[in-house]
Amino acid sequence: MITFLYTGLQMLRRHWYWAARAAAAAVLLTSLIPAPPRASLGDVQRVETEKPHVCVHTRLTEEVDEWKIRQSLDYVREMGAGTIVEFFPWAYLEPADDVYNWQIADRIVRHAQNQGVRIIARMGFVPAWARITEDAAATTFNTLPPEAYPLFADFLAAFASRYAGAVDHLIIWNEPNLAFEWGYQTVDPRAYTAMLRTVYPAIKAANPHSVVLAAALAPTLEPPGSPHGLDDLLYLQAMYEHGAADWFDALAIHTYGFIHSAGDAPAAERLNFRRAELLRAIMTEHDDAAAPAYITETGWNDSPRWANAVSPSLRIQHTLAALELAESWEWLEAMCLWVFRYAVPTFSYPDYFTLVSVDFERKPIYFAVQAYARGQARAEDLWLPPPGT
Repeated sequence: MITFLYTGLQMLRRHWYWAARAAAAAVLLTSLIPAPPRASLGDVQRVETEKPHVCVHTRLTEEVDEWKIRQSLDYVREMGAGTIVEFFPWAYLEPADDVYNWQIADRIVRHAQNQGVRIIARMGFVPAWARITEDAAATTFNTLPPEAYPLFADFLAAFASRYAGAVDHLIIWNEPNLAFEWGYQTVDPRAYTAMLRTVYPAIKAANPHSVVLAAALAPTLEPPGSPHGLDDLLYLQAMYEHGAADWFDALAIHTYGFIHSAGDAPAAERLNFRRAELLRAIMTEHDDAAAPAYITETGWNDSPRWANAVSPSLRIQHTLAALELAESWEWLEAMCLWVFRYAVPTFSYPDYFTLVSVDFERKPIYFAVQAYARGQARAEDLWLPPPGT
């Protein structure tokens, strides 16, 4: 060891000049890297819109830089969308039992409030400490054993209490009719209803003004017994049969247009935008018409390489037609487009669902929705910003 240190000192004496120059160059290069934009709140804003049902699904939790959260919400406000849906992962916010880290959620909430944008929070993503099973079976972040439902209820109560008045709408889980979203277990409407029965009273006790939304179901035609999932119409029907109506205030809905127009008629064997009407009919059949619905994911894709996509111009046409149709549905509170922007590219067809690119380039569909939401005259061109703006 002594010999090694001596040799090192000899080398340093011999080459000190070049070592000093390298260190100086490193300091200089570091100083040339621009600092990221500051994320100060600025003046309090409000959303100017004529269409309060316009909403977008954001992915702000994935952002590392806070300025990107502010920029995204600034664009949301300018587009005329008064509401966003945002995912708040349980595992991020409660990394250990009764140990909370609210930093991620706090910064999203304060920027949304500053922009005058309402948040609908989607809740899920189970931490490892909450999904330990007695038989030590393999689990995923979508696995929640029934004995852990009270743990989820405790977390939801803490969230609802902390953000009461700022985030009053909570979606409980996501697409439980898919095996993937149910921890690769057999999908089970009875078990999901039991989850709602457990968490609903805790949320209401923490924030009596909260609106609890039953999870949006994935639009799918999977038959009973499929290992992949269950038809969303059959799943919702089963939820009501197991008494779910007493444990949610509103229904979240996922409905996509795929290659069909917004006006394409609904049918039980067809996946299209108006499938939402069939879900609403089930609510009505079970005397739950007083409960509103929120479309929390919808839209069209304009990828040139995906079989379920349409052209960019048709995407705009279908989206505007869907917004106009949704405006006539008195039972619908919001129609949230998937997806506003990704933090990083997927390098696949999901990138073509976005309204704003990763580098904050607003796409023509952004300006089309903006013109609709803010009551601007609709042009026949591509809804690009005029020159000089």
